[in-house]
Amino acid sequence: MTAFDPAILLPDELVERIRARAAGHDSDNTFPHDDLADLAAAGYLAVLAPTELGGSGLGLREVSQLQQRLAGAAPATALAVNMHLVWTGVAKVLRDRGIHDLDHVLEGAVAGEIYAFGISEAGNDLVLFGSDTDAAPRPDGGYAFTGIKIFTSLAPVWTQLGLHGLDTTSPDAPRLVYGFVPRSEEQEGRVVTRDDWDTVGMRGTQSRTTVLHGAVAPADRIARRIPPGPSPDPLVFAIFSVFELLLASVYTGIARRALEVAVDTAGRRRSKKTGLTYSQDPDIRWRVADMALAYDALPPQLDALCRDVDEQADHGTRWFSLLAGVKHRAVTTAKAVVDDAMLVAGGSSYFAGAELGRLYRDVLAGLFHPSDPESAHATVATAWLGPLG
Repeated sequence: MTAFDPAILLPDELVERIRARAAGHDSDNTFPHDDLADLAAAGYLAVLAPTELGGSGLGLREVSQLQQRLAGAAPATALAVNMHLVWTGVAKVLRDRGIHDLDHVLEGAVAGEIYAFGISEAGNDLVLFGSDTDAAPRPDGGYAFTGIKIFTSLAPVWTQLGLHGLDTTSPDAPRLVYGFVPRSEEQEGRVVTRDDWDTVGMRGTQSRTTVLHGAVAPADRIARRIPPGPSPDPLVFAIFSVFELLLASVYTGIARRALEVAVDTAGRRRSKKTGLTYSQDPDIRWRVADMALAYDALPPQLDALCRDVDEQADHGTRWFSLLAGVKHRAVTTAKAVVDDAMLVAGGSSYFAGAELGRLYRDVLAGLFHPSDPESAHATVATAWLGPLG
């Protein structure tokens, strides 16, 4: 089998063009419209759609590699696009298992729709298992959603918001309702995007707060109605697996780029004391080696778990701990690698305009994505020790 080459879809020229814009979007706190246009033109937004629907027919293994490469150029662009890829990945995971409920997402991605991820809510640590957003049933089978979603990446450009809410009024209530709200003239006043994204890092994602005032998801865009709480429903597994693996891919890409910058800097910095480059300094060599040892563990783990999702491997009850674990390791490892890269590069990296200074701020966002450290540890503890009594 021929190895997949991410440079085919993301050629060096495109990667460098995107990299050249990243600092400006960070400093100006702007959305990378040009990056998105270039990626769309390259077919990137439909990579997970099957070829028979007009997409590239890639699996999670290949897209993970692509996202690692993109994140090495522009972390915020990669993280923003990630949320679109999550929904298309969810649709693919379901389709691979003979469930065609979200084929419209794959068809939409090919047609140019941009999907945002509207799950996060302030203070809602239930995440997929509960919602503070009200989902009111409509006579036509659709739902009207009222609530506040935070960290809505792609806020300036999304055309479809995949979200969940809680139906408390139907005869079989409560039910968690998953659906897709289109951004359209009919939704004017029902979907309000606050211009409130002024953060330490990942500024280009423009993950603004979305306020819903009875925003309507039509009946044919309601994906699920399931009881709140942990669920064996394939949609829950699909969301959790794709979200965790693609997030881990972004932060693994950041770790790789920080290591590359550290190596380049060590080869150029020269000691006044010895006259040698820092790449010849034993302490620097040890630090870079430590960074590489940590980074090298991540891509194989990601590749194996992405393959297992693609090939429908059965990890049983271990699945959620494996997925939460790889996301947690990718984020904490990336943060540690960036910390060491700053020390290798020296004081120049402390400036906001320095690439490492930007990576240092961008990598912090990983700590706030589900599964957070507390949730990941609780999930893994349950897998190994059983539930709390």
